[in-house]
Amino acid sequence: MADAQSSKGQRRREGIMNVLKRQGRITIQEVVERFGVSEATARRDLELMEKAEPVIRTIGGAMYDGMNAVRELPFAEKEGLFFLEKERIAAAAASLITEGDVVGLSGGTTNYLLAKLLKTRRGITVVTNTVNVAMELAGSEINVVVTGGMMRHNSFELCGPLGEGLVAQLNIGKMFLGVDGVSSTGGITTYSEQEAHIARAMIRRSQATYAMFDHTKVGRTSLFSIASLAELQGFITDRDLPQQLAAYARTHGIQTVVAGGGQDAELQPKQG
Repeated sequence: MADAQSSKGQRRREGIMNVLKRQGRITIQEVVERFGVSEATARRDLELMEKAEPVIRTIGGAMYDGMNAVRELPFAEKEGLFFLEKERIAAAAASLITEGDVVGLSGGTTNYLLAKLLKTRRGITVVTNTVNVAMELAGSEINVVVTGGMMRHNSFELCGPLGEGLVAQLNIGKMFLGVDGVSSTGGITTYSEQEAHIARAMIRRSQATYAMFDHTKVGRTSLFSIASLAELQGFITDRDLPQQLAAYARTHGIQTVVAGGGQDAELQPKQG
């Protein structure tokens, strides 16, 4: 009986994928009506597909991400990729944080490593929308503010209007943002529409925003835009930037820290 149900579910998800490939997106209501399932089953199908297929969950449905050759990896898979590079980036970010700072940490494996480095510090407040970052800081002398919202299982990030409403009431000094892609034309981008929304909310309430990324993210543009590069104050990365991106950074006053290689200038908060 269980095998039959599993097979039926797999066929249904194959059908959903065919619809996504044809029309690019599908709503939960469409899944309910086309495949005769409950809303809960439709949501569960889309969540399963997001983990295994080129599918991105959106508010109220899903989008096909077949144009992007790389699917969003779950946190556990990302954690082991370029671990040493991410450690160096996290250490460079930690060196910019001083006692009295109010620090914003988004999701991502580099910010998780940054939280590990901060947990022995004092006199710092961390605002985060990420469950595993908050848990890593539990029991430390760091003041932790968790935004709230619905958790995305791929990244442990809390998203949605609940969290965005709280963020709108806060003042963040330094925001450290993990991204899935960075380019001079596409800005900083992510796989998730919900994560893009909460990231934008945190940037708006921050005096300075630093994008953290390893070299594999450079030149990549994921589906959802977080911000243009002009809205950033700094890059923290593991290698020198390509010529075009480096030129853009210089022109727009975006300071660059190359982890392990020093920094080209002191990062300054944005004005106004």
